[in-house]
Parts: sequence; structure tokens; C-alpha cells
Amino acid sequence: MHQFLKREDVMTGGARPALLAPDTTGLNFYRADPALSDLLRIHLPDTLFRHLTPHLDRLGELAGGYLDECARLADRHGPVLHQRDRFGRDMQWIEYHPAYRELERAAFGEFGIHAMSIRKGILGWPDKYPVVAKHAFTFLFNQAEFGLGCPINVTDGCAKLLASFGSDGLKARYLDGLTQTDMRKLTQGGQFMTEKEGGSDVGTLTTVAVPEGDHWRLHGEKWFCSNADAKVVMLLARPQGADSGTRGVGLFLMPRFLDDGSQNRYRIVRLKDKLGTRSMASGEIKLEGAIAYAVGRLDRGFVQMAEMVNSSRLSNGVKSTALMRRAWHDAITVARNRVVFGQRIVDLPLGRRQLMKILLATEQALSMSFLTADALDRAEAGSQDAAALLRILTPTLKFRATRDARKVCGDALEMRGGIGYVEEFVTARLLRDAHLGSIWEGTGNIVALDALKRAVGRHGADAALAADLHARLDDSNAVPQAWRDQLHRLVDRAVGFAREVAGRADNEAEARRATSLLYHVASAVSLTWESARIHALRGDARRLLLARLVVDHRLMPSDPFRLTENKADDAIATLLLGENVANMGEVGELLTAA
Repeated sequence: MHQFLKREDVMTGGARPALLAPDTTGLNFYRADPALSDLLRIHLPDTLFRHLTPHLDRLGELAGGYLDECARLADRHGPVLHQRDRFGRDMQWIEYHPAYRELERAAFGEFGIHAMSIRKGILGWPDKYPVVAKHAFTFLFNQAEFGLGCPINVTDGCAKLLASFGSDGLKARYLDGLTQTDMRKLTQGGQFMTEKEGGSDVGTLTTVAVPEGDHWRLHGEKWFCSNADAKVVMLLARPQGADSGTRGVGLFLMPRFLDDGSQNRYRIVRLKDKLGTRSMASGEIKLEGAIAYAVGRLDRGFVQMAEMVNSSRLSNGVKSTALMRRAWHDAITVARNRVVFGQRIVDLPLGRRQLMKILLATEQALSMSFLTADALDRAEAGSQDAAALLRILTPTLKFRATRDARKVCGDALEMRGGIGYVEEFVTARLLRDAHLGSIWEGTGNIVALDALKRAVGRHGADAALAADLHARLDDSNAVPQAWRDQLHRLVDRAVGFAREVAGRADNEAEARRATSLLYHVASAVSLTWESARIHALRGDARRLLLARLVVDHRLMPSDPFRLTENKADDAIATLLLGENVANMGEVGELLTAA
């Protein structure tokens, strides 16, 4: 990889700043995150975990250093759309900063994150990777660069759609390029869905597909197209004469370049000037008779695309969790190194409380990401129960984790103070990027309705969630029985409330609250289940204390006029903000302490 000079080296010769709190430059994000390795050991076979460890360690080092600097430069020097080449020919192209190309080389070339669950042999592993393993790389990479996370995800999604529904001819022509790690052969993918008329209401889209021999011609506009110059695009269009609504929508593959090397007949009208993810090109596309090929049955286009939503929403949740983890790394680095009024911030009561809020939301999201990824792995292996569980977990994770990321990144910015608001530090970029998560793949309202009205009300996926959570509690014998009994009751209450909301049209306004309750209960159970396994592995049960905090601060009613600080909270914070392990006996005493 080309080596860019780090800005500290240019200004100070590499010397550490003496007065301001340091940032995370040089931190290995994998080594600094024992929870990540713990959860990987729980969810993966030992042979695979040991194979992945050196690769995750390398990515953790790059994400905390070189790739982070590339991400800063790519964010500052965004893509530029050119309408003509230097000879005056109408040949659109997007110019990217060299730092963005370095990020691409790492994600697509060195680590192959986009193809891990599709192509065998990546990073020397003879088989495809489970989703849990793939998203460990997603999680680390996006702590440095969030913008490129979209091209990685949509390239992965295009390949999966093509592999699942494409004809043998289309797969032979395009699948290899979408899963290549050789940058000379790679064809990145895009998914152009959004239209002015539709937005989340996909059934109202107006893009028309006209048949012509063995292909189709597309006419219309796509309003928000990320990875705008992707070489292979999946999009929805209505075949000429088809029914209205989603039943009349087909799925099509549209190449950027035709066989003779000319550009297909669609134009990038302009690039979007976005709040965040500035490194990556999002644009408006005008289709002017572009050649495209039908993928799967024309009357099943929306259904086929919807099958990819689970994977995409999981990826969305993981990336928002990555932003939170990066925010946590920055906040704890400041708190442990900044002295104010004669004390470190980490030792001050309000500083500790703010750190605990950041930590709790981050760990909840990490646990829910692994729970959801594991369900996807089991569903793809043929489990119908896991498929039902996945149906409710993905919108639930997407709804809550993306919203929490906005708050967490803001709190981390505040921890650094005024200079956290300055673009020289990562916190400003984290906060800008965090606002995308709750819009991408459906706004909060849309996703909450999907969780309650569809997953619960239409598909009955709540039964699978309840069964899974109760089973995890029954399988956690090392955890005190009284705590497990309390969580059993909370599971039943949360699922019962979700069913009540889903069952009546006049309760729709409660969908967000019901989805949040499902998220909090599921995360408390997952944290409990994980703590039993981590304790068995290395004698540390502290993750169980996070479950207690979820119950106390997310699920129990509170009196705004009552003092809430107590000795138990202080003891829990001391353990969670420290580095010493705590056994199940010590942790068990704090579960019920006042």
C-alpha cells in the first residue's frame, strides 16, 4: 500500500501532544476490544477462530492507523463527477482521492470483505466464511471508514442476488467479477432503488422496462444511488404493461459498460452533497434506454430484493455498532489521559456516568449484531426457526442500534470537548456518519412498522424470538437462577406487548416503543448468555453486569425526582471501566445489590 504521511508526523515529527488528550492514533482496534474476540470464540469453531485471529489483528492495526488516515483524507477530498474525458468525448467518470483507492484496496483486495460469505479461499480459508466471521471484519474496517461500507455491502448484495436468482448465463458473465479480490478484475456492485415517487413506498416506482430481444431497455430516474459508478447494478423496474404495486415490479441487472466498451445509456446527473459518508459517491441517475437483464421471475422482483434486506439491515446494524465502538475508543482514551481539576475524567462521577452510557449502548449493539448474524448463518443452513428469528431480529437491530449510534457519537464528541467538534479529530466525522444508519434501508418509523406489523403481526416471528431467548436463559446454568427468572418474565412481557401493538391498527404509534423493548430484552438475555460462556472460557463474568444495567435503565420505570446513584452502580462502573476480571460469584452479588 502507498504510505501517506500522518498529519502528526508532518506537524510535530511524531511527538505526542503534551497538553491535549491523545486520540486513538496507533491503537490496534482488535487488541483493544476483548469483547470482540470473546464473542468470536463463542460463535465460531476454534479452528476458524485461530485462522482469523492474525488477519483480524492486522486489520485492527491498519484501522487504528493507516486506514484511519486514509479515511480522513477521503472524507475531506470527496469524489468529483466529470462529464467528459480529456479528448472532449462524452464519457462520464468519477474522480476519487488516492486515499479512497487505498481503502478500496484494503477492503476489496487484501481482506475481501465483500466476498467472504460467497467465494471460497479468501485469506487462505478453504471454504466460505460464516456471516459471523465476515462481520467481524466489517466491524473493524468501519471503525476507520464508514463511507466505503456501502459499496462493500451492495457489492456483496448484488453477488448474492445474482447467485440466488440469476440465470446461468448471467452468473457466468458477472458473478466472478463481483466476488474478485484481484483489483484488476473486480467489478463493484450497486443497488439503485430509491425514486422521487417511491422512497420507502417501493410499489409506486415509475421506472419502466421495455423488452428488446434478449434484454430490456430501462427508462426513468433513480433518486439516491450510492456507489454511483458501480460496474454492475441491481435495480427494480416495472415491465411495460405490468400490474401496479409491488407485484408488478421486476428485478434487473444493469451493466455500466456494454460489450463494445461504451457506456450504457444512463447518466449520473449529479452527485449528492451529503452530511456524512462524503468519501463515497452517491448520485442521481437518469435512465435513457439503458440495457438491462431480468433477474429471476419478473413478478417476484420485489420479493427477491426483500430477501436481501435481512442481510443488508444486519450489515447496517454492524456498521453503526462499529461507529459506537470507535466513539468508545476515543472517549475512554480521553477519559483516561485528560486531567481536569486535579483528577482524570474517568475518575469523576459525571464522566463515569457518561462513559457508562456510551459503553452500554455499544455492548448491547455488539451482542445483538452477533445474535442476528448467528441467526442468519443458521437460517442459510436451512433452519426454519432461525429464519423466523432473523425476520424479527434484523429490523429490531436496525431500528435501535442506528438510533443509539447518533447519541453515542455525540456523547463521545462531548467527552473530548470543544476540539471534538473540529474536523481534525475523528469525532465530528463519526457523528456525521452516524446519522445515515437510521435512514439507510428504511427510516426508523418504517423499520419499527416492519418489526411489529409484519414480523410479529403477519409472520408470527415473535414466537421464534421468545423461544430462542428462553432457551438461552435455560442454557445459562452458571448464572444465578433468580436473575434468569426475572429475565424470563421480562421476555414474556416484552413479547406480549409487541403482540398487543401488532394486533390493533390503532396501536401503530406504539411500534417504536415496542420494538425498543424487544431490543432491550433480547440484548439483556444475550449479554447474560454470553457472560456464562465467557466465564467458562476465562473466568470473567462482567458482561452480566451490562445485562443488569439494561434492565435497570432501559426496562424499569424511573422516578425523575428520585436520586438514582447508589453503591452498586459505582461498583459496577468500577469493574466495567477497569481491566480486571470478575468471577460469577462476585458479579452475582452485584445483580441484586441496591
